[in-house]
Amino acid sequence: MSALMTASSRALPRPDGYQPVARAIDFLVANWEARPTLDETAKVAGLSPQHFQRVFKEGAGVSPKRFLQAMAAGEARRAFDAGASVLDAAFAAGLSGPSRLHDLFLAAEAMTPGAYRKKGAGETIRHAEVDGPFGRTLIGATAKGICWLSFIEPMGLQWSLDEMKADWPAAGYIEDPAFIEPIAARAFAFAAGQRLDRPLGLFVQGTNFQLKVWQALLSIPCGGRATYGDIAAAIGAPGAGRAVGAAVGANMISLLIPCHRVILASGVIHNYRWGANRKRALLALEAARQAA
Repeated sequence: MSALMTASSRALPRPDGYQPVARAIDFLVANWEARPTLDETAKVAGLSPQHFQRVFKEGAGVSPKRFLQAMAAGEARRAFDAGASVLDAAFAAGLSGPSRLHDLFLAAEAMTPGAYRKKGAGETIRHAEVDGPFGRTLIGATAKGICWLSFIEPMGLQWSLDEMKADWPAAGYIEDPAFIEPIAARAFAFAAGQRLDRPLGLFVQGTNFQLKVWQALLSIPCGGRATYGDIAAAIGAPGAGRAVGAAVGANMISLLIPCHRVILASGVIHNYRWGANRKRALLALEAARQAA
């Protein structure tokens, strides 16, 4: 895999550079039917149209126009494009078992069953609140990799901190922005489709069933979608759609383990911990990048 790694040709956006991008995405998601102009969106972001165009594309990976087009197309499309065949192909390509998860530029290490039972004992999680393309984000990481990534809105920072500590109750915690900021820059660059010079490390804990589900999530390509039934079939548990839904909801690393790519068989977008609008924005942004 190391032979596939190439350094990004673009500088990673500064964390504070995501603020106007996040404001613009929220505005476009809320007002896509009105087809806001570049000038209107730039005004919401607090930038000149020319500067905003550059900042948005750098932070989101696509132009504001492409994102808006993808929002409209995503709302009109009720069914996902590929379905189970995407997962079948991904597994046939040789993805490894449930103790090891990985994507092209992402490597995740899962806890052993014994370590999982200890709920983080002996681990130190450094964390910080940072700006991201979808607003303020809480990221936690150990020396092994990112173990938590959640959007802070709409519940607030304390809610996110409490959630993280409930998932890792025996771990030690240190607020450490200096440690997290470069990790966040790489995470958001990866999510924006930029190539990294080395894999982005994740550190996850879960049951064997949850790990299988998260592995399947990593098999859904950027811009793709799958149903809960597709995931259940892919992991050899047809009919376990409800259990798959619970495992998808238990994902502790949003954006990077893409639980937002799972939708209902009807094509309806809902059931996202951080709100349906954010899920629509994520899917639209990925679709726009694929179209580009």
